[in-house]
Amino acid sequence: MPYIEAKLSAPLGADKKAALKAAFGEAISLLPGKSERWLMVGIDDGYDLWLAGEDGPAAMIEVAAFGRIDPAASGRLTAAITRAVSEQTGAPPSRIYVKYSETEFWGFNGSNL
Repeated sequence: MPYIEAKLSAPLGADKKAALKAAFGEAISLLPGKSERWLMVGIDDGYDLWLAGEDGPAAMIEVAAFGRIDPAASGRLTAAITRAVSEQTGAPPSRIYVKYSETEFWGFNGSNL
């Protein structure tokens, strides 16, 4: 039950959004027990972001997952996400944050898992 939310300063066309969604879908399998089958992705482009007081190309990516996230696997996922976001948006890796949150309770289909 992972969810990836991307807040991107760059406005993107449908093709770049689809490429990001596909890259996230492939990358999520780097987390043990996670797959694109249960992945939900949200992309908010043209979002106002400032990093270090500057408004250049940037991205804030949030990855939420049901259960524990393996630290080594999250490092590999961060690398894959950063690469994909940089390729599609032009934001340099130094202006891309990836935040992780582990969720003990997750609702789906009208009940909690």
